[in-house]
Amino acid sequence: MLTRSLPERHVSEFAADVRDSLTKREQRELPSKYLYDEVGSALFETICLLPEYGLTRADARLLKSYAGEIVERLPSPVKVAELGSGSGKKTRWILEALSRRQKTYYYPIEISPSALEACAKELGQIDLVSIVGHERPYLEGLQDVAEGRAEGDHLLVLFLGSTIGNFDRDAAEKFLRSVRDILCPGDALLLGTDLEKNVAVQLLAYDDPAGVTAAFNLNLLARINRELGADFDLSCFRHEARWNAAERRIEMHLRSTCRQKVEIPAAGLRTILDEDETIWTESSHKYQPEDAIAMAERTGFRCDGQWIDEEWPFAQNLLIAE
Repeated sequence: MLTRSLPERHVSEFAADVRDSLTKREQRELPSKYLYDEVGSALFETICLLPEYGLTRADARLLKSYAGEIVERLPSPVKVAELGSGSGKKTRWILEALSRRQKTYYYPIEISPSALEACAKELGQIDLVSIVGHERPYLEGLQDVAEGRAEGDHLLVLFLGSTIGNFDRDAAEKFLRSVRDILCPGDALLLGTDLEKNVAVQLLAYDDPAGVTAAFNLNLLARINRELGADFDLSCFRHEARWNAAERRIEMHLRSTCRQKVEIPAAGLRTILDEDETIWTESSHKYQPEDAIAMAERTGFRCDGQWIDEEWPFAQNLLIAE
């Protein structure tokens, strides 16, 4: 069962976000959440298979190795909500571990209907697991799940991959506080954090030689063309990945290769991009292991366990709501 937003509302919000982001004075931006339409989600699944992008495999290795240990630390019964489930492949390990002790309800929360459909297909055959998808923003979907739980139910919220890294550090903590406000004491959050590593290795993960990440980034402009009637010429943009040492993050940009005029009718916007001007589309902040523990304490959680992959430095952090 999917709760779908009205297309008109989606277009209106998309157009407003695009207009507000592209008219910022210091640095034009586009919200990274809009990278994940049907085409973008498929491209990201391909990125996860690339040898240069070790993050997803590290995430999965930890879940496969430690799902049983993670689940043992949780009280019963547990309902599972996942913020940004994607195809749900990595989530299988947690659901299978839970299903060995109880019937489990799993609530993937996504703004991409294609991702929800892929998730249901991927996980729908696990015994004793029922899937109820929510096509909603993260916090709205989580609020729905929390309000629907029975007395005595505990929640395990999954926020896997490096999605927390897409937030600026202050915004990440604000988001975690908002998650905590929805939860009850004793509920859990399994949080993935990508750890700092060699800069060249990090840059290659976001600018692969096959050009898949470039296609993923450029698809954001193509989506604006398709859904908002814009006239971006994709051949006049170049994908660019940067390491911002001061902020400890990878930034993805789209660089204009010439001076050009762009019109976005649905957003009521006409604008001129200068040659070499960039549109900032995504950030991926990197952490040290101790950062997640400190962040948990500042946002109303305590870190009950941390598991680190050594092949590609990455951490799973089990946070318990205080």
